[in-house]
Amino acid sequence: MKKLLSILTISLVFSCHNQAQTNPKQQAAIDAEPVVVPLIDGKARAYFASGCFWCVEAVFESVKGVEESISGYAGGHTENPTYEASNTGRTGHAEAVEIIYDPEVVSFATLVDVYFGSQDPTQVNGQGPDHGSQYRSIIFYQNDEQKKIIEDKKATLAKELDATIAAEVYPFQKFWVGEDYHQNYERLHPDQGYIRNVSIPRLNKFKAKFPELLKDSGKH
Repeated sequence: MKKLLSILTISLVFSCHNQAQTNPKQQAAIDAEPVVVPLIDGKARAYFASGCFWCVEAVFESVKGVEESISGYAGGHTENPTYEASNTGRTGHAEAVEIIYDPEVVSFATLVDVYFGSQDPTQVNGQGPDHGSQYRSIIFYQNDEQKKIIEDKKATLAKELDATIAAEVYPFQKFWVGEDYHQNYERLHPDQGYIRNVSIPRLNKFKAKFPELLKDSGKH
């Protein structure tokens, strides 16, 4: 994601994407009953995929009511996915984040607004310079109420933009926590090239668009 890809590699990624999205195991994940994650110490969990998880983690951690954002993988059909395996496009997983939040402070509906408002909602299989099924946009629901919230907001946005919204809507099954070195990456590596040129501009664009949602410090 953070390096230039050759034409051959890009072709392979898209070929793998087609395979990942059409095999029976992936379809079973899409058709499964959602798993409900219970509150822990009054905190709820929500799950989103929207391009590079470094970017998404930073965005959500700037929002009032969000306690923590964890980078990992979700949406696929394989066990114990890794960064390297996910990047092949064959696992079905996308880079995703687990959002731990206080539902008394921020609602799931607002988190969906944050999700759509912090990306290009029409870009298929990626965000910005990151391309491939592992960077596709997915919103995960845990019950019918969440599913309706997502679908209603997606439909409204499609009408506003007069465009097809790329985000897929999946039943939540399992979140696989990513490798340690991916966690809090934007905060820990502010001078890294990708962070300076992609993550921070994306975060700042979100902050300018939704100042009312930011933590008092404006930091994460």
